[in-house]
Amino acid sequence: MAYDEGLADRVRDLLATTPGYAEKKMFGGLCFLIHGNMTAGVVKDELMLRVGEARFEKVLGRKHARPMDFTGRPMKGMVYVGVEGLKTKRQLESWLKPARAFAEELPPKVAKKKKRAAKKKATKRR
Repeated sequence: MAYDEGLADRVRDLLATTPGYAEKKMFGGLCFLIHGNMTAGVVKDELMLRVGEARFEKVLGRKHARPMDFTGRPMKGMVYVGVEGLKTKRQLESWLKPARAFAEELPPKVAKKKKRAAKKKATKRR
């Protein structure tokens, strides 16, 4: 699935200076992380936000927001923001603010060690 690279660039411009910032391809789009915690993302032409349960209803009450239903069921604490709500830098900043605050409240994720492929022992049959 393709995602709106222009919107991704705009989000990147606002988050890239945040300590612990990273990007990762997920959900068929591009996600932005702070200390390993997903903060926001771009899926198709929409902004995806992880705001947590405490901020969810307030953010959802804003015009252009809807529950994130990527799996067909709403995901707790996550919302999509439609294109109409993302026209200006000020709008985008206002959407990112609660997601960034939520991510910064979470403990940093510790990077998992990659598992090495188990070596197969060759067996000889006689």
